[in-house]
Amino acid sequence: MTETHGPAMTEIPPAWEWRPAEVRRIGHRVTELITEHLTTLPEQPAWQAYRGEVPPADAGPVDLDQVLDEIAEQVMPYPFGNGHPRYAAWVNSPPHVLGAYADALAATLNPSVAGGDHAAVHVEREVIRVFRELAGFPEAGTGLLVSGGSMATLTAFAVARHRAAERHGLDVRRDGLAGRRFVLYLGTEGHGTARKAAELLGFGSANVRLIPSDADHRMRPDLLREQVEADLATDVIPVAVMASTGTVNTGAIDPLAEIAEICAEHELWLHVDGSYGGPAVLLLDAYADTRTALSAVDSIALDPHKWLYTPVDAGLVLLRDRQLTRDAFSLVPPYLRTEDEPWFSEFGFEQTRPFRALKVWAQLRHLGLDGYRQLIARDLAIADRLAAAVDADAALELLAHGLSVVCFRCSGATDEENRAILAELQRQGRAFLAGTTVDGRFAFRACVVNPRMSSADAEAILDAVHAARANH
Repeated sequence: MTETHGPAMTEIPPAWEWRPAEVRRIGHRVTELITEHLTTLPEQPAWQAYRGEVPPADAGPVDLDQVLDEIAEQVMPYPFGNGHPRYAAWVNSPPHVLGAYADALAATLNPSVAGGDHAAVHVEREVIRVFRELAGFPEAGTGLLVSGGSMATLTAFAVARHRAAERHGLDVRRDGLAGRRFVLYLGTEGHGTARKAAELLGFGSANVRLIPSDADHRMRPDLLREQVEADLATDVIPVAVMASTGTVNTGAIDPLAEIAEICAEHELWLHVDGSYGGPAVLLLDAYADTRTALSAVDSIALDPHKWLYTPVDAGLVLLRDRQLTRDAFSLVPPYLRTEDEPWFSEFGFEQTRPFRALKVWAQLRHLGLDGYRQLIARDLAIADRLAAAVDADAALELLAHGLSVVCFRCSGATDEENRAILAELQRQGRAFLAGTTVDGRFAFRACVVNPRMSSADAEAILDAVHAARANH
């Protein structure tokens, strides 16, 4: 017997149907907001504190045009800053305009890219193919678009944990860690996402071994070997090493070939954090040796929303062993079980997955790999110019320069004075840099992943630093 709701046989019309003219009118308004923001941003401060007032979300309904007016007045004037030509703080690039519109098109389709036979799935497979081949991974490998490097690393370490547990006769999916200690290895300059992953996966941050760096801020393979061999003499279970192809702090590239040799010798999973520097290593001949070493690792984290200028969010994890990845994650409810190609949701944690691939594919298609090579090389050249200008300025001290990261400070000033100068620089809005610590000393950190920045803008950043010091 069929249960009915409401009056019998009463027709229930659609809640909404969009008329073409109305969709176009809204689209034109949104396009004008995008155009205004992207084209006038260089004339605005690099950053300013939020002085708006967000209207209460639960005080509606209000007219659609009023909502757009409120976005124009209370949201658009207060950006994060990463589209400005004198923004060089964290690893946040400006979006390519095609990526912004592709994101809107993906949202218009609004699929769940868990699996199935629809366009979004095929686009994601194509994006994964491109990066898998660039990294030298086998066709039997796999990958997923995820929210960013943090989720990519968590995904990779979950698979590494599964493999390590199996080798010790443990079923970690059924029994958890079973009272055993699982250990990860990370360079002192490695990203904190590894520690977060260790905590979430049950290892505990106390079981993250920090391997000291050399004078160039790279993980020391000799000390890694010593620590691994010391652990193997105990009852802990070494799981994985995370190396970096471009640390966020200083842009250092770990000696990947030597680390890979140690991991192969001791059957350790090797995960590479390429979230920032990965595109440079994959595309530029200057890093061919590191790229060759990449082809032997077990997993790689990449972030197209960093150095490929794709709108957030667009992270990517590549994994060498497709079946092992599926074994670590697959849990298919009856209503999703098919005999077709395994769903993306069987290779990671997310079940409902957004259509991240369209903007990545669209920009790759439009710019081409050579176009990206030129853009990344240009960012590197501007960073080199900035580092050289710092080095030539007696009032400034260069502390580190790797890839497109430049760390420096005002000479003759204490850490507290340098912090105050950075705060004044940010407050003035003429440029925006981040702060960090290099070898125990406070530094200004510039990271150039910004096609809108020119060499003149780089010089203007240093002028702004001097002005901030004078006003401090």
